[in-house]
Amino acid sequence: MNLNATLFAQLVVFLVLVWFTMKFVWPPITKALDERAKKIADGLAAADKAKTDLANAEKKVVEEMRVARESLGVMRAGAEKQAAQVLEEARAEAARIVTAARQAAEAEAGAAAQRAREELRDQVAQLAVSGAERILRREINAQVHAELLANLKQELK
Repeated sequence: MNLNATLFAQLVVFLVLVWFTMKFVWPPITKALDERAKKIADGLAAADKAKTDLANAEKKVVEEMRVARESLGVMRAGAEKQAAQVLEEARAEAARIVTAARQAAEAEAGAAAQRAREELRDQVAQLAVSGAERILRREINAQVHAELLANLKQELK
């Protein structure tokens, strides 16, 4: 066979193969590559968007935490102030109650002392009258009077 005919036949087969590949094989491969490139680009865009969203969310969280800390500080200060006020009111009320109790106790003690003095006066007066009565019943005698006064003295103790 002739080298030219073989070369020509190989050229025709090659051209048919190129045409067949470009017509039926190459478009699906190109389409698949384009779709894959699009998916990769979409994925990268989504990743960039997610990264941006994450950064924004972190900023938002930091801001919310700052606001919460400030709010907590204000609430804590208010609670401490209210606790101090309640404590001060309780102390004032306790001091008022203690003062009232002391005044009541002093008044009661004063009244009891006054009653005791009055009872003592009554007893002394009764003893004096009793002693005078005994003296007057008996005849006047110095020795008897001394004994009666001694007895009266013993009764007063």
